[in-house]
Amino acid sequence: MNPHRGEAALVVGGTARTLRPTFAALVAAEEELGPLFALVERAGEGRLRLSEMAALFWHCLEDPGGTPREAIGEAVAEAGLAACARPLRALLGAILQGRTATGPG
Repeated sequence: MNPHRGEAALVVGGTARTLRPTFAALVAAEEELGPLFALVERAGEGRLRLSEMAALFWHCLEDPGGTPREAIGEAVAEAGLAACARPLRALLGAILQGRTATGPG
């Protein structure tokens, strides 16, 4: 996991999985969830839905490997919203600020 790339971790089925906000992942998320800037605004206002968070996480899985979407929802429910705030902040930060060009990796 490389935080300079906006990456974060989420435990899914007992295994830490990397969430990576690549361009392709963010485009796919935007196709489903609508404009990402509006998603960030909703999150900032505390109006981000659980389903939106799970969808963003699912689209940003570095190696989905057939991971069903329901597994991401279950991981979010198991970890709780407080624990999911950290990876959510990392992804939203990458959306807003981009990746650090000088960071490693």
